[in-house]
Amino acid sequence: MPSHENSTSKNTPKHAAVTLHNVTFEWPDGSVALDGISGTFGAGKTGLVGRNGTGKSTLLRLIAGQLTPTRGTIERSGDVAYLSQTLTLDTATNIADLLGIRDKLTALHAIENGDVAESNFDIIGDDWDIETQAAEYLGDLGFTALDLTRSVQQLSGGEAMLVAITGLRLRKAPITLLDEPTNNLDRRTRDQLARLVDKWPGALVVVSHDRELLDRMDATAELYAAAMTTFGGTYSEWETYQTTQQQAAEQAVTSAKSALRLEKKQRIEAETKIARRAAQGRKAAASMPPIIAGGLKRKAEVSAGAARNLADARVSSARAALDAAESRLKDDEAVHLILPDPDVPRSRRHAEIVYGDRTFYLQGPERVALVGPNGCGKSTLLEHLVTGVDPMPGGARGTLLTDRFGYLPQRLNDLDESRSAIENIVPVASSMTVGEIRNQLARLLLRGESVNRPVSSLSGGERFRVSLAKLLFAEPVAQLLILDEPTNNLDIATVDQVVDALREYRGALLVVSHDYDFLRRLGVGTVLSLEGDGLAVLAGDQL
Repeated sequence: MPSHENSTSKNTPKHAAVTLHNVTFEWPDGSVALDGISGTFGAGKTGLVGRNGTGKSTLLRLIAGQLTPTRGTIERSGDVAYLSQTLTLDTATNIADLLGIRDKLTALHAIENGDVAESNFDIIGDDWDIETQAAEYLGDLGFTALDLTRSVQQLSGGEAMLVAITGLRLRKAPITLLDEPTNNLDRRTRDQLARLVDKWPGALVVVSHDRELLDRMDATAELYAAAMTTFGGTYSEWETYQTTQQQAAEQAVTSAKSALRLEKKQRIEAETKIARRAAQGRKAAASMPPIIAGGLKRKAEVSAGAARNLADARVSSARAALDAAESRLKDDEAVHLILPDPDVPRSRRHAEIVYGDRTFYLQGPERVALVGPNGCGKSTLLEHLVTGVDPMPGGARGTLLTDRFGYLPQRLNDLDESRSAIENIVPVASSMTVGEIRNQLARLLLRGESVNRPVSSLSGGERFRVSLAKLLFAEPVAQLLILDEPTNNLDIATVDQVVDALREYRGALLVVSHDYDFLRRLGVGTVLSLEGDGLAVLAGDQL
């Protein structure tokens, strides 16, 4: 599938829910997020994929109307409901806010208390049973008797995500956009979300790094090289197709390189023949009358010029064929960090974790995964370790035994949103020059003007890389990294790159993740499973 064409294959839905016409979007600093994107999203379910930074989240915000295209237009077949990649989870927000029904509930309760203002009836519309319906939908996901005035801060990340998705279900919009909906969801809740997606009414566009969810889509759209292409099949089918296309492109490049070498060789041979003929002509001309010799010389020069032009044209054509073949190849970049050794002795204890009658010590350069269902207290335990906040009543508790640690929170709230990537890192990497920081960020595939833009304008994957860089480049070097759901908001290629980066780190890791494949690839040796009222300690190969 050519990278610079909008194409379809198989059975892409014919009826368009969203149509993009040459959509371009530039940030206020002039950097281009999307450039001339055209294409359609069908009336079924579409998975939107592409590397972090290609503009997936920006495109969803444009379709949702939160941003306005700099150039181009967007046509929508109806109202749009949108789940942001980053949920608003401040203390002033309650569950009714997350569901998007606070105004309706306020109006409903006002009417129940005798307030018959017309504005209340306008707000409610036909949704007189909204409170009952919300309880029913939440019950479908395992929530029972959930207080809608409860602060979202009391929910786990996974619970908050499910509540927000339930809010979109209540809206019943013709078009729904989900940006990384499986973030923070455990296996059970991912299965629940998958069942919701299977029967979701209307058009659905999903940005996700979850292969299983993407395989439930009707079509797959990819943002790559300033174009959107659409394939009428699941992610796995698209991936197989892409592999075949890349193999064909690699073969075409090999053939084009051989053809170019041959044409260059023949160009040299042609020049050699021209030189020999010229020498023979000069020798013969010495015995001829000047007028005849001059005519033969001009004829030879015309013939030589034609031969050169033909050879040059063949070389140019072969070079163009090689350029065209190489343009079909996708650049699979890898992370190549150079990190100092944190010098962690095997006997060095970093943390003590206690749950029930079980105590676990994390020590040496050990890699430990912390797993368990949503709401069991994994993130709370990490926050308790790092900040000393109260643990869950009756839950796991712990003590850090080192001050050389780095913590990556689940919500990536460790960054100053108004400052750039470099400005966030300079205070913690005091011995590094700005140039050295820029070079290290480039090794994390953050390049160009992206390192100077405010963090608030970066994609989720780019923000994650800044947070990871802040940990890895900090001085003194952390001997323990504590990571809470590090693969959230990352595309599949970036997850691979994060694995590469963390493999270069020689200290200890404590990782909360529902992505068991990611944990296995990190080389996790020990698994702590919070289950019931106890702590199970398992070997890494039991994931």
